[in-house]
Amino acid sequence: MAQVLGVDSSTQSCKVVVRDSATGAVVRSGRAPHPDGTEVDPEAWWDALQQALAQAGGLDGVAAVSIAGQQHGLVALDAEGRVIRPALLWNDTRSSGAAADLVDELGAAEFSTRTGVVPVASFTVTKLRWLADHEPDNAARIAAIALPHDWLTWRLRGFGPDAPRLDELVTDRSDASGTGYWGADGYDRDILSLALRRDAAEIVLPRVLGPAESVAGPGFVVAPGAGDNAGAALGLGARSGDAVVSIGTSGTVFAVTDAPVHDVGGTVAGFADAAGGWLPLIATLNAARVLDTTAALLGVDHTGLSELALVAEPGAAGLVLQPWFEGERTPNLPDATATLFGMTLSSTTRENLARATVEGVLCGLAEGLDAIRAHGVAPTRILLIGGAAQSPAVRTIAAQVFDLPVVVPEPQEYVALGAAAQAVWALTGSRPVWGENRSDAEPGESVPGIRSQYAARLP
Repeated sequence: MAQVLGVDSSTQSCKVVVRDSATGAVVRSGRAPHPDGTEVDPEAWWDALQQALAQAGGLDGVAAVSIAGQQHGLVALDAEGRVIRPALLWNDTRSSGAAADLVDELGAAEFSTRTGVVPVASFTVTKLRWLADHEPDNAARIAAIALPHDWLTWRLRGFGPDAPRLDELVTDRSDASGTGYWGADGYDRDILSLALRRDAAEIVLPRVLGPAESVAGPGFVVAPGAGDNAGAALGLGARSGDAVVSIGTSGTVFAVTDAPVHDVGGTVAGFADAAGGWLPLIATLNAARVLDTTAALLGVDHTGLSELALVAEPGAAGLVLQPWFEGERTPNLPDATATLFGMTLSSTTRENLARATVEGVLCGLAEGLDAIRAHGVAPTRILLIGGAAQSPAVRTIAAQVFDLPVVVPEPQEYVALGAAAQAVWALTGSRPVWGENRSDAEPGESVPGIRSQYAARLP
């Protein structure tokens, strides 16, 4: 039976999985690290993809490929297909001022109506304005704009500086919807021109493919690819009624819906998904690395942090951590810092600090879920994924913070698995059904006091 390959080119690493197209079984896999930082030379992603492919046994026997990747990153290309400068990633907050300027110039309501999002520093459109203001010579050289997964797909198909076919750039609606210059009617070049402070009519933008469309690769079919969260939704088999909470480098909450969401306040991004629907989403900058930081401070590993947190009572005796170590996207406070509240002689213990850390990360995500619900989305369960979801403390406290059943699926590379599912879709014309995730809900009852004391500290 034919094999398909899915790629997850995330912030931290590149993961590839090869699946049997009939059963969905993973037959081989590979991974390679990405460099740290908020700007990266895209060639590092290409090198990591080659390493991960080699570890997975290469492309022999693969009938279709799909690449999912981190959203929003700006890959600016010149007329010869060369990368103009290192890519500015989603977690680069230097464009926060540019985001505010764009909202002032066009208006939050107009942005939301036309693109489904109100710009914050993460989105591509703000990085373009920053480039126009701070590196005008580089901005003037832009002939094409791609996102990380678009550029990798283009390279895998054999294009690049040696074959600079800019018109062969392709993307999908999920990743395009995170740019800030794409909406239900397609690309909005007036917004793109506003961002770049020049006429953008001739700039090449990737062609947006539908869920089952494909383009030709060197010996295999190439699917549209997807943004990482949309890829995870495919990999999980998430459907209407599911809310996914992912705790990795960033934290995300998203729901699968049949209708778009327009949030004038900008808290909820009205993204598209990779299956023809919509994926309203909130993202937090501070997630698993907050747990890393507190564990290091306490001199324990993650197992030790979990054990300490579970010794403390819910609410950590009034100790509250606002975990905004790297600024924050939700709420939109790019210059914020972390703050510890409620310190008394009795509350300031290692156990309470461990618990307050886990509660702080989860409460921030629960606030995001409430923001999505405010737009009429009514999920019936939580799918909790990401590396931190394997922590017993995170799982237990999640069941106390969220007021929905919490399901913790088996740990897998869901973004790469979803990309592989999309590859089958492109190959056969039908979305595969490999069994939806029906794991039992994590036991526990919500403890409202955790949320209320956290909310009391919000600005």
